[in-house]
Amino acid sequence: MDYKSEYQSKLKSADEAVKVVKSGDWVDYAWCVNTPEALDKALAKRTDELKDVKVRGGILFHIPAIFEREDAGEHFCWNSWHMSGVERKLIDRGCAYYAPIRYSELPVYYRTSIEPSDVVMMQVAPMDQHGYFNFGPSASHLMAACEGAKHIIVEVNENMPRCLGGYESEIHISKVEAIVEGDNPPLGELPAAVEPSEIDKKVAEMIVKEIPDGACLQLGIGGMPNAVGSLIAQSDLKDLGVHTEMYVDAFVDIAKAGKITGAKKSTGRFRQTYAFGAGTKKLYDYLDDNPGCLSAPVDFTNDVRVISQLDNFISINNAVDVDLYGQVNAESAGTRHISGAGGQMDFVMGAYLSNGGKSFICLSSTFTKKDGTVSSRIRPTLANGSVVTDTRPQVHYLVTEYGMVNLKGSSAWERAEKIISVAHPDFRDELIKEAEAMHIWRRSNK
Repeated sequence: MDYKSEYQSKLKSADEAVKVVKSGDWVDYAWCVNTPEALDKALAKRTDELKDVKVRGGILFHIPAIFEREDAGEHFCWNSWHMSGVERKLIDRGCAYYAPIRYSELPVYYRTSIEPSDVVMMQVAPMDQHGYFNFGPSASHLMAACEGAKHIIVEVNENMPRCLGGYESEIHISKVEAIVEGDNPPLGELPAAVEPSEIDKKVAEMIVKEIPDGACLQLGIGGMPNAVGSLIAQSDLKDLGVHTEMYVDAFVDIAKAGKITGAKKSTGRFRQTYAFGAGTKKLYDYLDDNPGCLSAPVDFTNDVRVISQLDNFISINNAVDVDLYGQVNAESAGTRHISGAGGQMDFVMGAYLSNGGKSFICLSSTFTKKDGTVSSRIRPTLANGSVVTDTRPQVHYLVTEYGMVNLKGSSAWERAEKIISVAHPDFRDELIKEAEAMHIWRRSNK
């Protein structure tokens, strides 16, 4: 097969390619760094022609062109698998909504539950000699999204890294209807990690002490997981492995410090496994054509059964707040949506089931509001409308700058006492009063 000839026959301008989109269609914008650029701008030109176009995607780095107009919500509706700050702004405008998911199940949703996409359009790496377009650092669920689609359009970006995988990490030209060559914009980047705060460092120090040689790591996004990563890179730990949902800059630092070999992994040995990656250019350059990294679909990376088979699995994730029952909210501030469930539940459960595994939920004990008021992140009950990301039986270790507690198997009064012990001292008496009123307080001998 002459793939170069087929390529030329399918090559179209962005304006021509997006003509397949009709009013009422479901259009998939892929995910994260694969979100289309040239195709998005071309579709925006057709705004006045279109109504009720429902777009799927997630983790936007900037507002898509289709939403730049004030009346965009009359024409397009954004449906996000995971929110970024950009998408929160779109929610405020009334043209975006979060789709609650268990991220590990997302490929199955595409295959069995949700309405198939009429059009999938995404940025990909340039075609290789065998006719494949690589998904870059986002194997995640993209093949599942393509399988049921009526039209698949790829936008080639020469800056997209070619990320090696086991399966479902690329799409063949034979399955593609149209090819668009964009302007090769740089990939969207997350802000580089800032110097960890003193609170971040205290939390990180407690967690790193619990990590043995040969452990397999999962890091969430945010200041505290990044602080843990920085401390690991400076530690004496060795033979670490990586099996994570999101590949972040901290892993690059740990790997370049010689701490990661993957020699102790039972699955994906010697390779750092991830569902998607997002960070700075340093990360994208590191992942490019790197045989030490494995780009894999999320129904593999986040499968509790797979995670639990990896000995000494260490899962480290953030939270917005936690209540005295041990319920963890990592998604919203009351009814205001912030992020998404992602794979936190899967890794919390999988790590605990792992031989020697540990799951850590970390947060600062307080936060400061815009008016300067200091509030506790540990609350009697979650705020009205807040989302429970991890139910109370799931949480293993809870960590703040005031300590680390293991909540597994604790009765209601024991867990209330443990949780209050890591709250900021200024709020403990008030929390005790609330716990008494809730009938979950029984002062022990401590």
